[in-house]
Formats: sequence, structure tokens, C-alpha cells
Amino acid sequence: MTVLDLYNDFRAEFPDITAKADLEHIRLWDEIDPEFAYSWFGSLANALNYEMTVSASVKEYKALFEFFRSSYMKSDNDVKDCIDVSFVENLFWNVPPEKAVPFWEVLPDVLKQLYIGFHGRKPA
Repeated sequence: MTVLDLYNDFRAEFPDITAKADLEHIRLWDEIDPEFAYSWFGSLANALNYEMTVSASVKEYKALFEFFRSSYMKSDNDVKDCIDVSFVENLFWNVPPEKAVPFWEVLPDVLKQLYIGFHGRKPA
């Protein structure tokens, strides 16, 4: 699996949050270009952070987290790096702690370890 495969697979499986991430990515980068799929996952994290702040149901996103856990476990270092650096490191940015808690609780352990490995703690 390549980062582009991850991008295409994600887009096919999660069209609703993909549309929100596309809007965020266009806001930041002016366009959607699969050649820059790596950075798109940062926009996805931003879109998910917004969903957390407006109290979206964690049930909607549990499968999304599982998608990343599964992809991380079976992929090469390029995909693992993308999931870690572009997606996980950007999760929970400016999300109030009380709104982050339910999402943190369902985040798979491997993704929690990546988050804590970068930030040194759970989301505050």
C-alpha cells in the first residue's frame, strides 16, 4: 500500500468526512491534488477536530479510527509515517478536553501511542 492507495481507499470508504476534509484542504492549499495526499491527511485531522468541537457523535468516527489502525499495522514505513505525522499528530488540536475525551477513548492503542510519542501526553 502506498500513501496514494491510503488516500484513495479512505476517500472511497468515508465520503462524508472526505468532503469536509476537502473543504478544509482547499481553504489551506487552494486545491485538491492526489499528488499531495500526504498533506491532505492533515486537513482530514483538522476537519475531524472541528467535528469534535461541535460535538459530533463518536460513533460516526470509530470506523475511521479502525481504518487507520488497520492500515498502520499492515503498511510500510511511508504509509506509517503519513498516518503518524500528517494525521495523528494533528488530532485534537484546539479541541476542548471534555470534547476530546470520548474520541480519545475509542482511538486504538497504536494511534494513542503515536500521539503520546509526539505530544508527550494525552490531549489536555
